[in-house]
Amino acid sequence: ISFFTFQQIAFLVDAYRQETKEYNFLNYALFITFFPQLIAGPIVHHQEMMPQFEKNRNKQLNHRNLALGLFIFSIGLCKKVVIADSFAVWANQGFDEAGKLDFIGGWISSLSYTFQLYFDFSGYTDMAIGAALLFNIRLPFNFNSPYKALNIQDFWSRWHM
Repeated sequence: ISFFTFQQIAFLVDAYRQETKEYNFLNYALFITFFPQLIAGPIVHHQEMMPQFEKNRNKQLNHRNLALGLFIFSIGLCKKVVIADSFAVWANQGFDEAGKLDFIGGWISSLSYTFQLYFDFSGYTDMAIGAALLFNIRLPFNFNSPYKALNIQDFWSRWHM
């Protein structure tokens, strides 16, 4: 619901700034509900997406985008199912028995949760970008290795691009 709401707010802001070119209800509905983008963002602006939806060549099968989309989607799915869910087992076990944890167990649980969250979001972002490519739509990147950040502002901008 949050990405759906944020997408509508982005449309309202673009309309207020007079950056939208048309107000057809079906185009609005497509812009708001384009499901690959709703998985994990990013929040996109009307002027970024509508020209892509309108291009005739984007309405045709593009084998390169299909292959690339499936590849990126598969990488994201692997991050989610294999990596994030593996860390989730350790994190859940540690947090379920938090009172019994020693120092090392506490660190393992905390780091496992950190990596679970990281690979969940990274995986969902990759899956969104890959799914959009299946429809010949290019979403902007929304995740840029936030743990490489040097300060909290850089971390936030890398996590939520």
